Amino acid sequence: KVVGAACRIAGGQGDHLELGDLSIARDWGWAPEYVEAMYLMLQQPNPNDYIVATGSTHTLQEFVISVFNCVGLDWRKYVRSNERLRRPTDIQTSWLDPSLARSVLGWSAQYRMDEVVREMVAARIPNSKESSCESFFP
Repeated sequence: KVVGAACRIAGGQGDHLELGDLSIARDWGWAPEYVEAMYLMLQQPNPNDYIVATGSTHTLQEFVISVFNCVGLDWRKYVRSNERLRRPTDIQTSWLDPSLARSVLGWSAQYRMDEVVREMVAARIPNSKESSCESFFP
């Protein structure tokens, strides 16, 4: 939702994005890496419960800032918080520890939130990796 809206706004096809609680915090990971972890789980001789995550938590606001910076826009001009979009049962902060996956499976996430943002924007805007995203992500 965030990446799609930011890309539309940057392309002149939108004017704002409404979100609920910007203070919720999540572990933003890259799905293709998580599939690799799932494969490794299935190769184990005995089943176990693993947490597949980056181990790094960021707020929705940090994610939004990263996305809008990547498309060259100031998020404060386009993002609005809407109380109706808040989820009363939503978990405020999710802290995840992927150490068991690292020690047993030999798996750890390589992509962090900024790289995930870069890849998501690049999938929507060709050449974004070489332009505004690179200037934001060293």
